[in-house]
Amino acid sequence: MTVVVMTGVTALTRATAWRMERKGLAYPAARIGDWLREADWTHISNEVSFMQTCPYPDPTQEGLKFCARPEYIALLETIGADIVELTGNHGKDFGPEPFLETLEAYQSRGWLTFGGGANLARAYEPARIEHNGNKIAFLGCNWAGPKYAWAGPDEPGSAPCDYELLFQEVRDLRDAGYLPIFTFQWAELSKPSSEQQEAFRAAAEAGAVIVSGSQAHQPQGLEFHAGALIHYGLGNLFFDQMQSLPLRQEFIDRHIFYDGRHISTELLTAMLEDYAQPRPMTPPERTALLERIFAASGW
Repeated sequence: MTVVVMTGVTALTRATAWRMERKGLAYPAARIGDWLREADWTHISNEVSFMQTCPYPDPTQEGLKFCARPEYIALLETIGADIVELTGNHGKDFGPEPFLETLEAYQSRGWLTFGGGANLARAYEPARIEHNGNKIAFLGCNWAGPKYAWAGPDEPGSAPCDYELLFQEVRDLRDAGYLPIFTFQWAELSKPSSEQQEAFRAAAEAGAVIVSGSQAHQPQGLEFHAGALIHYGLGNLFFDQMQSLPLRQEFIDRHIFYDGRHISTELLTAMLEDYAQPRPMTPPERTALLERIFAASGW
């Protein structure tokens, strides 16, 4: 058996970073860290690059140009990160150098990356794992842009969504015995658009067994399509958005693989507190979220 945990947006900046400075670098993980550490493979979608000259965080920052101080990577170590998604649209807010330095920091720790890379070819390379007889591969792309966030032939960045190339890679991986997990950095919507649904379903039809939306700052619905589980958006993991209840609600998807098959998914649910720290939902909170999401999913 292989357990893969998939998460939503991580952005160690602004008020989340300010809380880490005041309360400790592991503070955000204090109440849900075990959910992440107990998985065989823990996925993080970290949208903000680490930068040596990143200033002390300002919790009231108004602009959307983000960086993270290098020491904050300790939080990702604390939760047992194994696989880091690079489809985020803030990775090059301060240019290519922090992106490359961040990529090197992941690689030096033995973490796998996908959905971005040191150049366009690397950005399209899947991350492959083999564990307990299960072969799993991760691919992803950034649909939303902005264009400066994308990788180029000689430029690091996130992978733009070249569906012909990526979906052929999905088919090739299935032919090689892998179970592909495909992720998207889509536009930040409160519910999936028709274009988003079309793209996610196309990934499933190409052979992905799980299609996951890494972009959503609030949870979105689910769907079974072409034998795949689609989750259009998981919400945030570690990001400071406390403006409304949906922005505080989070999914952490615990996927179970056995004997070369994806056999089940457990929907873990969390609530963001103090701009930085998710906690397990209470039973009434969980019921309310699941009822809303299942209704939106047509279930």
